[in-house]
Amino acid sequence: MTRIGVIIGSTRPGRNGEQVARWVRDVAAEHVGDAADFELVDLKDHALPLLDEAVPARMAPGRHPHTRRWAERIGACDAYIVVTPEYNTAPPAALTNAIDYLYEEWGGKPVGYVGYGVFGAVMAVQKLRAQAGPLRMADIGPQVALSLREDFVDFADFKPQEPHGAEVRGLVDELLAWARALAPLRAASPAAV
Repeated sequence: MTRIGVIIGSTRPGRNGEQVARWVRDVAAEHVGDAADFELVDLKDHALPLLDEAVPARMAPGRHPHTRRWAERIGACDAYIVVTPEYNTAPPAALTNAIDYLYEEWGGKPVGYVGYGVFGAVMAVQKLRAQAGPLRMADIGPQVALSLREDFVDFADFKPQEPHGAEVRGLVDELLAWARALAPLRAASPAAV
């Protein structure tokens, strides 16, 4: 079964990302049934310090236990949906830091994005897309952009507008097609789990 990690990209107190990620997971799971398993991957559960590995991830696997745990979690997934807010036109520092910890674990896997913010986190997602290519990830086209003004009550209580469910389903369909197409590449990777 294809394993999709739904990454909650914010660790900020009072974040909206957890409720958005749960909604994405639920819509996706209902849409595809047994074709895939959607798992929440919460950065808060990993408590990664600012990158503290002496050698870049592309050159050697991490030495620290927190890096190895993170690598196992990410390496076990076949694809990702990143749920991200936008802070000052960028993704959260915790998300960028978590991505920087690894290299092989990301390669040969598709990634899709669900952004939320005043303008749907489109600038944050654009920066994440720029990171995906050098990591050998397949950055798929569909993106879900949620507005804090229109999809949240008082900027906090998540109430997505109806068209967003169809957008998630379209993103998931493309993500699964890419995951199947890239399966041989993942199987040949040294980080394949």
